[in-house]
Amino acid sequence: MSYGGGVQSTALLVLAARGEIDFRTFLFANVGDDSEHPASLRYVREVAAPYAAAHGIELVELQRTWKRGDRKGQVETLWGRLTREGSRSIPIPVRMSGGSPTNRACTGDFKIDVVAAELRRRGATAEDPATVALGISVDEIERARPGVDPRSPLQRRVYPLLDLGQSRGDCRRVIADGGLPVPPKSSCFFCPFHNTDAWRNLLDETPELFAKSVELERKLNERPGRDKNPVYLTRHGIPLDRAVNDDQGRLEGMDGCDSGWCMT
Repeated sequence: MSYGGGVQSTALLVLAARGEIDFRTFLFANVGDDSEHPASLRYVREVAAPYAAAHGIELVELQRTWKRGDRKGQVETLWGRLTREGSRSIPIPVRMSGGSPTNRACTGDFKIDVVAAELRRRGATAEDPATVALGISVDEIERARPGVDPRSPLQRRVYPLLDLGQSRGDCRRVIADGGLPVPPKSSCFFCPFHNTDAWRNLLDETPELFAKSVELERKLNERPGRDKNPVYLTRHGIPLDRAVNDDQGRLEGMDGCDSGWCMT
């Protein structure tokens, strides 16, 4: 099970604990303690992991590591890549002035590849791929891509919540029935897929993280060439602090990674 730490994948954890689905290994790809929302990390480590252990389920936290050079074997985080001196790439789907998102490498590099490496370590091959469940519910069925993942042929994707006809609301009830608190929506705190309400909540509840997001957006635009092609963390074409305070309305798209891999 690809575990994202949010509502749908936590519901699958409870269903596995009750023996209603046959998955005993949950893989949580942490994109970085400096990148994941702290509330999500607390939930995974203080609620989900003890619950899994109590029910004989293996919940493994994974992180991307450097593969070569002086930093080989050290953890690489998404925030670290975004803020690394001299880096020109932007792996998150920032928005251009017109509102369209740029390409993103964050999901592939920090989630899909990390899970694939663990599957390979456990013996999965393209000829004998692992069966990996994702927590996509019936209200987002359009995101489901069953079968072998062309980006990661070591895995064959399945969707237990779709098989069970479970919605996001059903997932919340499953979690409550399991005696667990419902987790917060999981995502990086600076994710450009946040809607305006999510940004406002970040400002109200953790103003220091909102300030870091504002500073990140500023630093990205200080890179060479960005004076003519600025990028933004919202689709409104103005800096983040103005976009939130100017009441521009909701952003399009999802604002979390609850299913295990954001936006897949």
